Amino acid sequence: MPAARRPHRHPQRQAADVAGRLSGRDLSRPRRGRYGEGQRDLGFPRVLDHRILGVLTRLEAEEARPPGIAVGPTTARFLFSVCAPQTDCEVLEIGAGRGYATVWLAAAVRHLGGRVLSLERDHACLADWRRNIAEAGLEETAELVEGDARETLPMIDDVFDVVFLNAANEQYEELVQLARGKLEPGALVIAADALRAYSEARQADPTLSSLTVPLDRGLEMSVVLR
Repeated sequence: MPAARRPHRHPQRQAADVAGRLSGRDLSRPRRGRYGEGQRDLGFPRVLDHRILGVLTRLEAEEARPPGIAVGPTTARFLFSVCAPQTDCEVLEIGAGRGYATVWLAAAVRHLGGRVLSLERDHACLADWRRNIAEAGLEETAELVEGDARETLPMIDDVFDVVFLNAANEQYEELVQLARGKLEPGALVIAADALRAYSEARQADPTLSSLTVPLDRGLEMSVVLR
């Protein structure tokens, strides 16, 4: 029997205006901020401690050797940048692999009270995921649900602020429909290595504001409007 799920901690919280924050932003340009004009460092040394950095460095070094990492470092840093500023950010990761992206996501949300729920069906990855999360010191922030997401998603009652899809991309249409009822206006869906049909369907959906982000193998980024 699966372990009891932790309840969503902020079911009444007003959804963040992610669409407004993203509109018109040039994500590649140095910006003014707490670290000064032109500073690209988003404070990683302050948020990513030596344990987290050690795990990330090791996993990146193992990239060329099977099973490697399924998410590129550029995409992982992008996910970090999206999640880190959000208070109580609840993240659903569909396709956790060995936990490389999970470490980035959990590190992003832990300081402002968030958490990551990761779904993974590949038994070859589960032990590595647990070891990497424990080694990074993120056990209190990241939680693993074993099994096929198409079967486990309907059993999850939580509401999420960010969904990261990194599974078999031919299943994205089905997976995003299963996750749709767990998203409120302002929630964000980021799909890695999305197929053209998936991207076109998101961009044609009037309940979403969606665009393709040219990072690594490509991301489709969708904001829920209603």
